[in-house]
Amino acid sequence: MAPTPMRPIAAELLAGSELYRRVVQERMAQARESVWIATANVKAMLVEQRGRFRPVVDLFAALVARGVALRLLHAELPSRPFRAAFDRHRRLAAGALGLKICPRVHFKAVIVDGAWLYLGSANLTGAGLGAKGDDRRNFELGLCTEDFEAIDRTSALFEAVWSGAECGPCKLRATCPDPIGPPTPAPSLVRPGRARRIARSPSRG
Repeated sequence: MAPTPMRPIAAELLAGSELYRRVVQERMAQARESVWIATANVKAMLVEQRGRFRPVVDLFAALVARGVALRLLHAELPSRPFRAAFDRHRRLAAGALGLKICPRVHFKAVIVDGAWLYLGSANLTGAGLGAKGDDRRNFELGLCTEDFEAIDRTSALFEAVWSGAECGPCKLRATCPDPIGPPTPAPSLVRPGRARRIARSPSRG
């Protein structure tokens, strides 16, 4: 793939607890249609909801109740507290929260309603995007933008992994805990510039 020519984009640089406020409270919690999350680590990070700090899966359950489609692409098995909180929500456990694991996923992104994007260093953990205090958080940086091309290219990568298009020729397939796609090489299903109107694929737990 040819490199993309450099161009200016409008973006907001966030650090520390600003990431929690902007990404989680102001964007994820207010989503109307969809939330796609890519993360290396998944933990039961706490999120403020109705004056109380509760696991992020409670927020996911509230979003599903509003009709928001959720996808979570992650590299490692979620933490035990996350899995315990997840199991308490029947709709999430039944597939309302789409979960797919790929050990090569290391990019951290949140795409809200296909129109807003976070890209940065923070995982879906308390010390990353969660509500931990400033003296306990990781040192994180991230960019937030509504730039069409940035959203499009990130969505294309997310969909390519989610659909299994990158799975067939992957050199880590033999050690992957749960391959997504078939074992034969497959052409990428999504190209940068064509990711805005993709059809949603069925969730796979």
